[in-house]
Amino acid sequence: MDTDAQLPERDPSPTPEQGPEQRSRSARFPAGIARLGHRPVTLLVCCLAFLFLLSTFVVQPFLIPSSSMENTLRIGDRVLVNKLAYRFGGEPRRGDVVVFDGTGSFVHSNSGENPVTALLRGAGAALGLARPADTDYVKRVIGVGGDHVTCCDKRGRIKVNGRPVSEGYLHPGDAPSSVDFDIVVPEGKLWVMGDHRARSSDSRDHLGEAGGGTVPVGKVIGRADWISWPVGRWSTIDAPRSFDAIPVPAGPHG
Repeated sequence: MDTDAQLPERDPSPTPEQGPEQRSRSARFPAGIARLGHRPVTLLVCCLAFLFLLSTFVVQPFLIPSSSMENTLRIGDRVLVNKLAYRFGGEPRRGDVVVFDGTGSFVHSNSGENPVTALLRGAGAALGLARPADTDYVKRVIGVGGDHVTCCDKRGRIKVNGRPVSEGYLHPGDAPSSVDFDIVVPEGKLWVMGDHRARSSDSRDHLGEAGGGTVPVGKVIGRADWISWPVGRWSTIDAPRSFDAIPVPAGPHG
């Protein structure tokens, strides 16, 4: 046997199993993995952008920060605010629970919040994850433009246009008001009060200020229509029927 015989040289050309196309696919494979890795991030960004747009124009989660609307709304509840409720010609009605910007009516000074902190808090509030701005309030509409709202009659009830209102939504043990008032609500304004009257800072607390405690309709962010969290409190927020019998305003003094 010839031990010095040379082995046949390997053909350096690529085999069919490892052709140029396969090598090209192999080169692209890491890039494909990278793209797959970015997809969850892209999907998350798109979802957040969608939720932010939905919150800005259609329905916004709102975290209840205080006890002023108990027992209808409790601290920590998240309500869904319908921003389309009054967008196309509709107006707030008596009994509606509304979220509004109190700047200029309930709040007359700048909070001085750090701009970066305000931006982060605003983004969280828009998704219902953080407390709303200190200028945002949630209250119940008691009187609308032209209404004559007074408190209280001999039985301690609030009257609207001369008709007493049965307020079954009040927090147990609360009187309709510990403050007497007599006001004709200007056109385009609202008289609003919390359901937990003993704990609510509302229109009554701003009677001596410009606007007399009323809130401009244009400052209403939307109507609170649903309690979305916690799960055990899922429910709609309906206007009470006790306002149905209120007559229309009869002039400048009700």
